[in-house]
Amino acid sequence: MNGKHITKLGFGRKAIGLAVAAAGAREGAGLERGEILSELRAVQADPTAYLAGGVYAALAAELGVQNAVNEGEKGAALLSVPLPYSMWGADLIEPGARAQMDVAMRLPITRAGALMPDAHVGYGLPIGGVLATENAVIPYGVGVDIGCSMRLSVFPIQPAALKLEEATTLLLKHTRFGAGVAFEKRERDDHAVLHEGTWDDQPLLGHLLGKAAAQIGSSGSGNHFAEFGTLTLAQADLGLEAGQYLALLSHSGSRGFGAQVAGHFSNLAERLHPNLELSAKKLAWLSLDSEEGEVYWQAMNLAGRYATANHELIHARLARALGVNVLASIHNSHNLAWKQTVNGQELIVHRKGATPAAAGQLGLIPGSMADPGFVVRGRGHADALSSASHGAGRQLGRKAAASKLVKKEVAASLKEHGVTLIGGGIDEAPQAYKRIEDVIARQTDLVDVVAQFTPRVVRMDSGSQDI
Repeated sequence: MNGKHITKLGFGRKAIGLAVAAAGAREGAGLERGEILSELRAVQADPTAYLAGGVYAALAAELGVQNAVNEGEKGAALLSVPLPYSMWGADLIEPGARAQMDVAMRLPITRAGALMPDAHVGYGLPIGGVLATENAVIPYGVGVDIGCSMRLSVFPIQPAALKLEEATTLLLKHTRFGAGVAFEKRERDDHAVLHEGTWDDQPLLGHLLGKAAAQIGSSGSGNHFAEFGTLTLAQADLGLEAGQYLALLSHSGSRGFGAQVAGHFSNLAERLHPNLELSAKKLAWLSLDSEEGEVYWQAMNLAGRYATANHELIHARLARALGVNVLASIHNSHNLAWKQTVNGQELIVHRKGATPAAAGQLGLIPGSMADPGFVVRGRGHADALSSASHGAGRQLGRKAAASKLVKKEVAASLKEHGVTLIGGGIDEAPQAYKRIEDVIARQTDLVDVVAQFTPRVVRMDSGSQDI
């Protein structure tokens, strides 16, 4: 049996290849040509009946996409049922996050997805969601804080050598937190990212350069932090001997610059898809073949580099203040989109609150302000699109945490864990998060734990209600 017989059925170009592959499998199972053609006609007539699995699942998914695109305005219709996706830690994930992921898996541009054990409800794509699309990028699939990321620096100092008072003074002097907050101009550092020619390529980027330059080296509000703590290596790794080291862990992003890029292009994507179902409104996309998609991709990647620069400056300032060189450094973004080969096809993989975890790739998965974080090495799990969780994940929303948690009890818990907190709102209390140990336990097939980081002195923005 060959492609000529299948072409006569009227399949599209991509569907033909999938149909030929499926037909070959059925032929190998002993079916005659007529029987196979009859099966192919049945898949063509009702693709949704074959999405759950089996030899025709991939063909059914492609036919569903084609049908959706052909209905009404191009790209406005969703698949009738979500494509299948893998999930880790299902017992830890709230129904709302699953419902959001189901909608994302119905987009006509979606090809694959996964949900991490720290997943919880977000805007559009759930936090902890991983989504692979074909030739399209979803601004809200990347998130508002483009390039939000983690960085760890290991210092040649024993943890006990940095006294509490000194650690507190260093964080207060060399870090800045909060919406609109920045270093004084005379204290501000420079960075090569501010001198890239990319800023001149778009009026929007040129307009935001001043804001980016003013806020360079600072961090936002919410769950952003910088903290000194103890890194424990049970065995030699990271170019280090086994033992304990003083380390700095930070969580930061692209500040006001990234937020305005996200807002601008999210609104643009929604205007380009006015007939998209209400449930998928925040998942509006930009084709990478379009000018809009090209300029967002450029701006997104610049915001990602800017977020990295913020981390680099934070860590450089504190290393200088300590008077030491960094022994080892690890960095990863968990709010970005990447071009990645999936099942032999180049797709756009969105990680919105998910850590890249290709085979051998180092990453950072923090807990809460009182709980440990982990240095991990990816295992490259294909069904997870080479991803892992980006943290513990919330179990209480910010409003719920502010209304339910008692400050005195949270403060007692921090004291019990030996953590000194500078700033930090009640909505970021450890009790607002899932247990990081539970989250790590649900993804042992996604990552291997390399080292553990135990926080000691933590600085954050104060939030709406201080602890």
